Amino acid sequence: MHDKSVAQLIAGLRAKQFTSVELSRCFLDRIAALDPGYNSFITVDETAVLAAAAAADERIAAGEAATLTGIPIAHKDIFCTNGIRTSCGSRMLDNFVPPYDATLIDKFNREGAVILGKTNMDEFAMGSSSESSYYGPVRNPWDSSLVPGGSSGGSAAAVAALLAPAATGTDTGGSIRQPAAFCGITGIKPTYGRVSRLGMVAFASSLDQAGPMAHSAEDCALLLNSMAGYDPLDSTSSELPAEDYTARLGDSLQGLRIGLPKEYFGEGLQAGTARRIEQALKEFEAQGATLVEVSLPHSHLTIPTYYVIAPAEASTNLSRFDGVRYGHRCSDPIDLHDLYTRTREEGFGAEVKRRILIGTYALSAGYYDAYYKKAQQVRRLIKQDFTACFEQVDVIAGPTTPGPAFALGAKSDDPVAMYLEDIYTLAVNLAGLPGMSIPAGFVDGKPVGLQLIGRHFGESQLLNVAHRYQLATDWHLQRPAGAIGGAA
Repeated sequence: MHDKSVAQLIAGLRAKQFTSVELSRCFLDRIAALDPGYNSFITVDETAVLAAAAAADERIAAGEAATLTGIPIAHKDIFCTNGIRTSCGSRMLDNFVPPYDATLIDKFNREGAVILGKTNMDEFAMGSSSESSYYGPVRNPWDSSLVPGGSSGGSAAAVAALLAPAATGTDTGGSIRQPAAFCGITGIKPTYGRVSRLGMVAFASSLDQAGPMAHSAEDCALLLNSMAGYDPLDSTSSELPAEDYTARLGDSLQGLRIGLPKEYFGEGLQAGTARRIEQALKEFEAQGATLVEVSLPHSHLTIPTYYVIAPAEASTNLSRFDGVRYGHRCSDPIDLHDLYTRTREEGFGAEVKRRILIGTYALSAGYYDAYYKKAQQVRRLIKQDFTACFEQVDVIAGPTTPGPAFALGAKSDDPVAMYLEDIYTLAVNLAGLPGMSIPAGFVDGKPVGLQLIGRHFGESQLLNVAHRYQLATDWHLQRPAGAIGGAA
């Protein structure tokens, strides 16, 4: 059961080939046996999982099942879950148990999906390697000496290792797409506002977006059908009606115009990754698509722009963690100042502190116009670049990352090198566009991801392009050798 797609599991449950309890038990056993080697989960409540699965089986037997009823899904530990710890990978929230569900979690619960567990992540989603977690680094199932990417590395590793059929993640600057690429799975970041942010612990409010991670575009479409939609309790949620994201999966690619930004295929892109991306593009041509060179002239400004805006918003969002209301609190504070300073010193890790300091500086008196305001002006130019490109093409394609996964610890002491891992993904968040990563082969046994970028609310087309590619290739069906064993 553990190697079946979400679509196959849905069919199997309806055909009474197995029950949700049996399915959930299978994944729980695999987590217990294999996850000590990956560290992809932070919290798993076996009793709650099996109770939810039993309730799902009752719904199925009564003929009241929704699409995802009985399907176990892992959730990034950034989504509030009623009665289940939500830590954000931080000591600051190590003891935080929310009294409510995030809208995304509530949507899955209403469908009868089973919360399999909460996955490990970079602390407060700040990182590109899932090494900054208070609970220790996540390891890549393809090679445990490699990072799985970040910040949704736990979700990506859990899916790649067949510890969960699908998972949720969040993407602020590439945190769904980059780990999807490193772990050889499929992940999509929807248009900003397409999925509710209510109950998702905020990092950078104008950039954060939740999305699904699974083995295939079809599975991601099934999950997105449940996740997407307007939320009146989220002021950033779009009122545009959600689509059936499975409806256009089989559309022909004949006449599709695919833009190739020349800035994405130059210096910095590793040769092996470039070859894999070029081979993938030939498959699209074989299916009738046309490749068009385009330009994103402000691409070189995405990293400095992002690393002013995101830390600035983070410094504001993380000011709520002060030891007064919830979360970590230092012992025996002598006064309010001591409470604040020692609580934050003890509760936050090095990367989070770095970004708070950068963001606070950028927002401080005398520097706001020079940094934050200027970064927002450049952000507008970056968005305009994409608008101009989409006058010529239907989708944009390129590498998800400059190269495959790197070794654990290789970039921990070099923040700039770590930030450069997101060089092809950041602009998508700055422009609020949908983007996804799909498996496109291997370099020296390490997965490589192809990135697809669409127009605003163009998720259906991206999923269609990805699905047609996956019908013609089997990269998304490849599994790490270590994931083959364990409970079946």
